[in-house]
Amino acid sequence: MPAVSQSSLADLKPGVQGLIERLDLPEPDARRLMELGFLPGSHVQLSRRSPFGDPSVFRIDDAEIALRRETAVHILLRSES
Repeated sequence: MPAVSQSSLADLKPGVQGLIERLDLPEPDARRLMELGFLPGSHVQLSRRSPFGDPSVFRIDDAEIALRRETAVHILLRSES
């Protein structure tokens, strides 16, 4: 059984997949991200970080979406390693 811990999207390492638990953001921001596919229960993976570390590109479903760290820290997930 894999080890499970709670972290944020900003903590993911390249190639590691996490399961979104909740979005700890104001309602308009959370709604916009959910429209993009960041839904509780969805799997997300870090594709790459920019050369200076911000923003990062995440793969969710068949899309790649860039988010700044200030947003990613509020997307809580369970990472499976």
